[in-house]
Amino acid sequence: MSHKEDKKEKSLDKLLEKELKRNAQEERKKDRVDAVKEDKDFESYEQVFKLCGIPVGEVKNLTADLREGENPRMRFDSVNGEVHIRVSAVRENDKSAKKVAKPVVKELKSRFSERIYSLEEDGNLAVTVYELLRDNSLTLSAAESCTGGLICSRLVDIPGASEVLKEGFVVYSNKAKRARLGVKKSTLLKYGAVSEETVKEMLKGCAFFAKTDVSVAVSGIAGPDGGTEEKPVGTVFVGCAIKGKTMIRECHFKGNRNEVREQAVTEALALIRLCVLKYYSEKNFNN
Repeated sequence: MSHKEDKKEKSLDKLLEKELKRNAQEERKKDRVDAVKEDKDFESYEQVFKLCGIPVGEVKNLTADLREGENPRMRFDSVNGEVHIRVSAVRENDKSAKKVAKPVVKELKSRFSERIYSLEEDGNLAVTVYELLRDNSLTLSAAESCTGGLICSRLVDIPGASEVLKEGFVVYSNKAKRARLGVKKSTLLKYGAVSEETVKEMLKGCAFFAKTDVSVAVSGIAGPDGGTEEKPVGTVFVGCAIKGKTMIRECHFKGNRNEVREQAVTEALALIRLCVLKYYSEKNFNN
């Protein structure tokens, strides 16, 4: 083994040791808090934060300093591209438990204000987006490639969706992108279907042909085949346009074909929400 390989292996061993140590510490904290919860002389308080448009790894990194204590405790769940944070505290009564959690709750609201779409257990991202569009009298159209109509499906599940959702285009092939949305052949040849440039033209055509205030577009590689070194499986471009303002993100999702598609839908809904709040709505984030 070369000196360089030996050094690399030692570095990996250190990282693994550090991760195992951190996991052990988290488990010890959990056991101690759970033990207190079981004591009938104590009561617990819990607050949920539902976030969208940010990876769970980034959320964990940004909250590392808030998880140094044992009470309150934080738990993270990743659900189809959403991140759910649960802050729990235990004390002799509910009021005291809430007081213990308050500084952490306040800090989380500050750090993730624009990413928090709900503080309720039954909060639903699609419903949040629907209500935001409806309350601002905005109409929506969607151009979907790899998601194949899933964005529209999430919205159509909501009673009254026709108030905001006007039309959906499933444009899986390059031919369909050109025929249905007016994407230029030169753009597809130069940049490929999975690109910022193509999604930008999809957004423009979507809004033009559907005559809506807001348009959303998705094009990506859901797998298991089709990936390249430059654009591996899981690469998805998601875009949203509203009243002449455009926002496009390049995403790299992990998981199987269905998981990549579901995460892309969540990202699309998150981007609609962000664009409306940033460019149009008078509402404040997390209002």
